[in-house]
Amino acid sequence: MESHTLVVEKLYTEKLTAYQRFISFFRSRDAQRALLVSSRLLRPNLRILDAGAGFGTATFALLDALRRRNIAPETIDGFDLTPAMLARFQRELDSRGITQVRLKRANVLELDHQLPSSWSNYDLIISASMLEYVARPDLSNALSALRARLAPHGTLLVVITRKNWITKIFIERWWQAARYSRRELRETFTAAGFRDLVFSRFPFRYFWQNLSNHVLVAKRVDITCSDEVLARTSAGGSQDIG
Repeated sequence: MESHTLVVEKLYTEKLTAYQRFISFFRSRDAQRALLVSSRLLRPNLRILDAGAGFGTATFALLDALRRRNIAPETIDGFDLTPAMLARFQRELDSRGITQVRLKRANVLELDHQLPSSWSNYDLIISASMLEYVARPDLSNALSALRARLAPHGTLLVVITRKNWITKIFIERWWQAARYSRRELRETFTAAGFRDLVFSRFPFRYFWQNLSNHVLVAKRVDITCSDEVLARTSAGGSQDIG
């Protein structure tokens, strides 16, 4: 029996063109660009990682958003499991004359072995429509692996499939992806070490993206034992004076 990883890689090798048409039909790149432009996540000299970059939907949305905001990043890296996806991504980069984006093949569950140690300390990691292809029991480990690549107070932006009847038909059946409720995601992000989790949304003009996706923003905040003691003390001995 094939492993989950091999099944996913095979699916997106064989159906790459169909998936690209699917993504284009739902205007995913435009929606992600609008999400980033309207966010407070972009600033100069960011180190950015596209986790599960595919053929570049999120990265090209990011590049457009940075251009609109007249912002120059320090680094943009991307990895994906499927070589065929990365090859198409690289061809589009080459056709546009974009040389600042570095790509590597890697499995999110094996980043320590497959990515250079220098691919770390990221201010922003974007993962769009990738984590639903990690086996459910491994999702917390995948999130922990991404968290480890963030800089202190770095941000993880995740777009992941919402659990409802629409996604059961169009995502689970067609594309063999998992779907998650808010409760499941809160529990899993907490298990992965994230303390702050905010559910966001795509701009209203891309409302259909909100029907099928959760948008989550999580900060890496390392809490020490002394911080936890102080927090408990403050919570018990102070009042809101706002």
